[in-house]
Amino acid sequence: RGFDDVTVAEIADAANISVKTLFTYVRAKEELLFSDEPNVLDTVVAAGRDRRPGQTPLVAAATALIGAAGDPEPARNLDGFRRLTGASPAARARLRVLWEETEDALAEALAARRDGPRERAARRLVAAQIMVLVRTVTSDEVAALIDETDNSKRRREALRDWIREAAGSLARGLQAAGR
Repeated sequence: RGFDDVTVAEIADAANISVKTLFTYVRAKEELLFSDEPNVLDTVVAAGRDRRPGQTPLVAAATALIGAAGDPEPARNLDGFRRLTGASPAARARLRVLWEETEDALAEALAARRDGPRERAARRLVAAQIMVLVRTVTSDEVAALIDETDNSKRRREALRDWIREAAGSLARGLQAAGR
């Protein structure tokens, strides 16, 4: 029925708990959408932190997103994650908070212990660039582009192709800006 059309009372009833008990575990209904289990955003942070020697954070993140295009776990699957956020203004607002938290976690994951302010600022720029890719790949525009494809296997491949193209565009843009 969609996020906005389900009440907290209905959720509590389905979980066989009281509304008061539910709110001891979460502060808002929106928190129920994004559980503590790993999701696409966590996968991107881990990819940046655990990348291979010589691999750029952007390539590591793009590779993680390409993998998420076919992940069988709904929370780690790009399409499932996008559908989870839906069109609800409240869910979208919570997602924006998660994007900011993910950018912070990614900047921290990319930073080295000895980094000074200049290096930390550079890491923040890279984290923000990766989040542009993440935000765009989960956007309605990319969903519409992918949905034009006639079957799920082709949709996944179209999404993977789009991620490769977009990551390449971002990488070339930063190289040009660095000259």
